[in-house]
Amino acid sequence: MELRNLSFSSDGKKLRALDQTRLPGEVVYEEYDSCEEIVGAIKLMKVRGAPAIGIAAAMGIAVIAGKLAEECQDSRAFLEELSRQAEIIAQARPTAVNLSWAAKRMMNCAMGDTEGKPKEIAAKLKALAQKIYDEDTEICRKIAENGLTLIKDGDGILTHCNAGPLATSRYGTGLGPIILGLEKGMKFHCFVDETRPLLQGARLTAFELMNAGAEVSLACDSAAAQLMRSGAINAVFVGCDRVAANGDTANKVGTSTAAIAAKYYGVPFYVFCPSPTIDLSCKSGEDIVIEQRDEWEVAGLYFDRQIAPKGVKCVNPAFDITDGKLITAIVTEKGICLPPYEESLKNAAIRRL
Repeated sequence: MELRNLSFSSDGKKLRALDQTRLPGEVVYEEYDSCEEIVGAIKLMKVRGAPAIGIAAAMGIAVIAGKLAEECQDSRAFLEELSRQAEIIAQARPTAVNLSWAAKRMMNCAMGDTEGKPKEIAAKLKALAQKIYDEDTEICRKIAENGLTLIKDGDGILTHCNAGPLATSRYGTGLGPIILGLEKGMKFHCFVDETRPLLQGARLTAFELMNAGAEVSLACDSAAAQLMRSGAINAVFVGCDRVAANGDTANKVGTSTAAIAAKYYGVPFYVFCPSPTIDLSCKSGEDIVIEQRDEWEVAGLYFDRQIAPKGVKCVNPAFDITDGKLITAIVTEKGICLPPYEESLKNAAIRRL
């Protein structure tokens, strides 16, 4: 079963998105045509994963442009309102650079045609949004091919969070090599971190990998070090939401813990990302804003009652920073980047704006 998580609706006037909060129990698609709905879907993580958020932003801006073009014939007023709503979408979540990257690319296209009529600009934006989707599909395929050279048939691979097709357009980043390898007849034993508190590993990665035919074992996040110590893990594969110029990466909280354990036990730790995720303007992980989410996700989400004492304070950073010194390699569509990352990432970083 292949799930396409993002597309335009059948009439082309709405963003159609798979609600990832309902997985794995239900496969439900929702459609959005307003800034508020699109921002809500991103904030509530109905749409999640750095590349997917970028695609959703692009398609969402195209949908809003089409709607505004029906209501406004004045190009200046059209562009001003579109720019305002695009900025709101770009700020929906602060850590993943793909979101602001896609919004900026869309608005650069719109502002480059100030003499065009609103409907003409809207048509160009819709075509660009589809192009961004198609580009991501090709990027993921190349990342998968590059990553597949790092593992061999029968390897045990640890994953954290979700970096598969649901987080991108197809194949995924961190799961791409595994899924491509399975398509080629290879076999892997995938150890999937639950990824507390939102359980992206348990709900999404296990779902995707089982769907692809992999042998899957779900594990508590705290079991990762013991699995490495036992020799069951040959490599760790993770995605990321932002890569700094020095190779520091931001990914779902718990990633740095796995990286530290991997370094200690001599297990290769690989980060997978499309080139738009590389942010050379960000010198190090210290410059990356870490999103802080609601305390309730820690104390009560996915439980039938609150599991912690009433009134206890919770901390809930959505991401953590993995030091570049802990990362064996960063895999992009342009190749495999090795330390020193200050040099290798320059060649991989591209911006189509």
